[in-house]
Amino acid sequence: MDALKAILTRRSIRKFTGEIIKDEDLQLILKAGFAAPSAHNRQPWEFVVLKDKNNIEAFAKEHPYAKMLPQAGCGIIVCGNIDVQKEEGFLVEDCSAAIQNMLIAIHALGLGAVWCGIHPKTKLTKMTKKLLNLPDSIIPVGLIAVGYKNEIKEPKDDFDEKKIHYNKW
Repeated sequence: MDALKAILTRRSIRKFTGEIIKDEDLQLILKAGFAAPSAHNRQPWEFVVLKDKNNIEAFAKEHPYAKMLPQAGCGIIVCGNIDVQKEEGFLVEDCSAAIQNMLIAIHALGLGAVWCGIHPKTKLTKMTKKLLNLPDSIIPVGLIAVGYKNEIKEPKDDFDEKKIHYNKW
């Protein structure tokens, strides 16, 4: 699938078959995350892959918008290392770029995914840090639930020319 088609046809998928993601697909998805741009090329991201059923179910139980996770093939928690990128705003932007790259790669591979936010919700951040035993310097930014699709969603066109401004507001 070419890049523009992947970008323009990707949709959030919340229904999965439960089939486990192939290791080679998971590696390509993670490589796409590592290929994201980052401020000052700091690359502050760290990825925690959830494959263990108990971890997946515990996370889904605590995150109100991740109830689909147990039916997905795995979860990827994208975290940022504040020791690597001290500017929290840049850290979140960098991790978000990695998430977007992975979402596009997932779609290009014919899989489905949905991005569930974690940061800046204090309750979700604390829960994730505790559940995954994250060091103090690691900020969990978001979860990607990845799996084989059990729903089809047609592309939608959200283009809104009224939100485009040239040279000034």
